[in-house]
This record gives sequence, structure tokens and C-alpha cells, in this order.
Amino acid sequence: MGTLRQKVSLEGVRFFAYHGFYPEEQLLGTEFMLDIEAETEVFGSGDDEISNTVNYERLFQIASEEMNVPRKLIETVAHSILDKIRHEFLAVQMIRVKIRKMYPPMGAEIRNSGIELVFKR
Repeated sequence: MGTLRQKVSLEGVRFFAYHGFYPEEQLLGTEFMLDIEAETEVFGSGDDEISNTVNYERLFQIASEEMNVPRKLIETVAHSILDKIRHEFLAVQMIRVKIRKMYPPMGAEIRNSGIELVFKR
């Protein structure tokens, strides 16, 4: 008999935020894209209760709260999001947070720069 795992995700969540190492980035802001995955082991038989899963609405609230706090590094933002999810959803065994900064100002045409963190219990 195997184990059943379920992954809840938000993909391509678009934020306008004020993260950046340079002061002008924190003043002008830019567009960011966010992906979150949270994986759990499933023990029930598909109960129709939100308490038996990871509420993706709550994942969005956590991400929104953290994206609204200007920081120099998107790595710091990703860590904060991951830590909040990790502490709130104790049954989650894997969390992936990916943040992409769209069109970073680097003197060339670059679609995005990014950071991805993966946590496993």
C-alpha cells in the first residue's frame, strides 16, 4: 500500500511591490510573480472539509502580507513567506516558494530574475 500525497498551489500570482537593493527600486516599485506549492500526505478519503487541506486563500494572504513589506532582497521575502507557511501548516511536508522580479533594471532585456526556496520536513 502506498501513500497518497496532495499538492496545493498558487501559480503566477502577480504583485506590484517595492523590493530592491537600490533605493530607486524601493521608491518606484516593480512587478513580481509568485508561485507557492504546499504538499501534504492525505490520510482521509476526500472529506469535503477545508480543514483537511491547505487553504490556498490563506497562502495568498500570507504572500500578500509579506509582499507588502519592502525589502532589499527577494530572498528575504521568500524566506518570510516560507517560514509563515511552515509554522501555520504543521502537516505540510514540502513547501516551494518562487518569486520572480519582472524585467529587472540591468541594462539588457531580461524577462525576470528569481529566487526559489524548497523546504522539506
